[in-house]
Amino acid sequence: MKMIKPIVNVSKVADAYDAVLCGFNGVLHDGVSFRAEALEALLCLYKSGKKIVLLSNDCRRVEEIARLMHQNGFSPRLFSAMVTAGEILHHHLAAGRGVYASLGKNCCCLDEDGGASLFEGLDFAVTADPAKADFLYVGRLPAGRAVDDYLDVLNHAASLGLPLLCAGNDTSVVCGEDTVPAAGAVAEQYAVLGGRIITVGKPDPAVVDYALAAFGPTERKRILMIGDCMASDIRAASAAGISSCLVSKGVHVSFLGEGYIPDVTKTRELGNMIEAYPDYVISGLRR
Repeated sequence: MKMIKPIVNVSKVADAYDAVLCGFNGVLHDGVSFRAEALEALLCLYKSGKKIVLLSNDCRRVEEIARLMHQNGFSPRLFSAMVTAGEILHHHLAAGRGVYASLGKNCCCLDEDGGASLFEGLDFAVTADPAKADFLYVGRLPAGRAVDDYLDVLNHAASLGLPLLCAGNDTSVVCGEDTVPAAGAVAEQYAVLGGRIITVGKPDPAVVDYALAAFGPTERKRILMIGDCMASDIRAASAAGISSCLVSKGVHVSFLGEGYIPDVTKTRELGNMIEAYPDYVISGLRR
């Protein structure tokens, strides 16, 4: 049985690692604002010589995340690289290879910005009518929207045989004090309706390997992944053969609780459901 060690400060285990893969949502940002303690911890890791790569299932492009950090007084230069699901999907669409070669150019967007960021600089048209679309795209959901709100569109699109692109596999994300549906939940519902889905993001090994390459030659046993989602972060770390630290006050807070000292028993129960276990659990990323 794998031991899960509760920690209150990342500095307690930092010496065992040379590089850190760090999530964004639920780790550095709570969906409403940045977590000051987490940013301070990241700065300390950087100053101690750790290489840090941001690896997020966020549907936004890297430039947007970097701008958000800069506006809040946090330098994105701390990262050796920044990788988001939205950036990877944009790259795939631009390259137009594999499954993306036959998508077509007309998209019915279900995200909050109508695909403006995803399709920037690309030759795609956006429509609100599935009958005029070649495929669907779901990214960041508008505030207050539930999966059921999309059922009519999803049913219509499924009947037309349209594929659905999903930036990020997460079914829910933390938003302030709440947990709200995310793009992955819409994709799951579409699959239930018989639709074909194409998802981009953790725990896909190709995405993790791409991020790991930014570290250069680094032993995997010297790499730590920090994230708040068992299904994407911890499962991805396990598959990649790297250590992981789960942030308990993230997307799983309703199950794991809000205690300063993380609940290891609850963490193991959650791991049993996912069949993946973190090496460490911390209530919030702090130095």
